[in-house]
Amino acid sequence: MKIAVTGSIATDHLMTFDGRFADSLVVEQLDKISVSFLVNDLQIRRGGVAGNIAFGLGNLGLRPVLIGCVGADFADYGSWLERHGVDISEVRTSETHHTARFVCTTDRDMAQMASFYPGAMSEGREVEIGPISERHDGFDLVLIGAHDPEGMRRNTEECRRRGLPFVADPSQQLAFADGPFIREIIDGADYLFTNEYESHLTEQKTGWSGEEILERVGVRVVTKGKDGATILRKGEEPIHVDVAAISGAVDPTGVGDAFRAGFLAGLSWELDLARCAQVGSVLAAHVIETVGTQEYVLRQETFLERLRAAYGDDAVADVQAHLSCRRP
Repeated sequence: MKIAVTGSIATDHLMTFDGRFADSLVVEQLDKISVSFLVNDLQIRRGGVAGNIAFGLGNLGLRPVLIGCVGADFADYGSWLERHGVDISEVRTSETHHTARFVCTTDRDMAQMASFYPGAMSEGREVEIGPISERHDGFDLVLIGAHDPEGMRRNTEECRRRGLPFVADPSQQLAFADGPFIREIIDGADYLFTNEYESHLTEQKTGWSGEEILERVGVRVVTKGKDGATILRKGEEPIHVDVAAISGAVDPTGVGDAFRAGFLAGLSWELDLARCAQVGSVLAAHVIETVGTQEYVLRQETFLERLRAAYGDDAVADVQAHLSCRRP
């Protein structure tokens, strides 16, 4: 299966706060908020939803095509992705902007406060999926992740018009988008990914019920943090998959992206939906145990051992023949 991944490509500035945000917020005064937090750590890492998902796919042995816009400062990041199996030939370099930046502080409860500078990502509206697809002899699936809103709209419209199966993964853009925009970017998707909060936000803003959304998308995947993930299809019973065990939660940034990468890998391997989610959950477990979204190291035997511990021997039998963890 040929998979293209569109979305943000960014540098992450990750900080940790040894306290609780909730202790510094006065609900009655949020309209006058002015607070700062003394953080104890700063990590500068590679990130962005498209970069993270492509990295995960590459580590599992696939060769995803990354589509997005970056600045001239992308050279080292690009080399890193190439070493981990990602095709970056379709990444566009801006002549005027830096690569996007994500700045995030995480407290002891794993709550996060973040901001995002789009930079070169704002040029995503100028990228056409059609010619890229032709250069690669077509795509079996295009993931449309969060990036420039007009770019997301154009990517989605192109996929529908050209008959390219696509995954809608609007994530962070849902908080700022209005109902008509959300309806436009999810309608006709083969798969729709959201977390639990975003799933409610999608229904609220679009005015569509859960059943009405399933009239418009093939499969709806809702991640629920420590409570696992639920897969919904029209006229079918929900499928629930528990999380894989972790040694300890260090940083939740990028966990959802890893889940998506594992899920897409499972689709590429023609596994059933529950097994796809299980692969995603094991990959996500690697991410939450590390600081940074692309700092984990996959080892074939360890991945399969964790899969067996969480989901049994049958899961290993289904995945083992396809899995090819790539270590540069």
